[in-house]
Amino acid sequence: MDLIDALRSTGSVREFTDEPVDDAVLARILDTARFAPSGANAQAWRLVVVKDPQIRARLRDLYRQPWVEYLALTAAGLRPWSPVNDPAAETSALAARTGQAEQAAASGLAAHLDEVPVLLALFADLSQLAAVDRDLDRYSLAGGASVYPFAWSILLAARAEGIGGVLTTMLIREEDEVKQLLGAEGPLVLAAVIALGHPVRQVTRLTRQPVASFATIDRVDGAPFRTVKSD
Repeated sequence: MDLIDALRSTGSVREFTDEPVDDAVLARILDTARFAPSGANAQAWRLVVVKDPQIRARLRDLYRQPWVEYLALTAAGLRPWSPVNDPAAETSALAARTGQAEQAAASGLAAHLDEVPVLLALFADLSQLAAVDRDLDRYSLAGGASVYPFAWSILLAARAEGIGGVLTTMLIREEDEVKQLLGAEGPLVLAAVIALGHPVRQVTRLTRQPVASFATIDRVDGAPFRTVKSD
């Protein structure tokens, strides 16, 4: 697949057919993804390919409550767990919307996480991350730059194989139990769970905001950087 086509058509896929993904295909995907960039080339990731049905079922069960909370917060007009949210507003939203959200969570990926053809747990090794914003008086982001490109490379490499997938961070809300379940110790922290499989529907066209909506010249409040019109 052409690189530009892959970049413009790799969307999140949450519904998969029953067709399995051969280990040889997964091995090719990971063999390509390992070339993702990381700070100092530390490759500060560990990946668990989860196959055991009991472990998968437990991960599904752990996924449910964070997803219910996500839906409840969204329904209340909040961006779930935004670092700038008012905690009292979140508490109120959860109290008012949880029942409705529980019904919505009874279907989709949350209800069938254990059935996806490939389930990957991605861990980051904190001892290998140069979190240059660690000491700032705000939410830390920089360390993820050495891990999440690897996750994205998995999804791009999967797309080239005709495989779809989605990166989800819901299970980070249950990190302690996930770590215990998967034998992750010490400085390893859960960065994401990635589900892969043959898509029920293959995404071919994505919708995104135009460049001028997010790129400006010289300053954040500068003139929009305008480009030639594109789809």
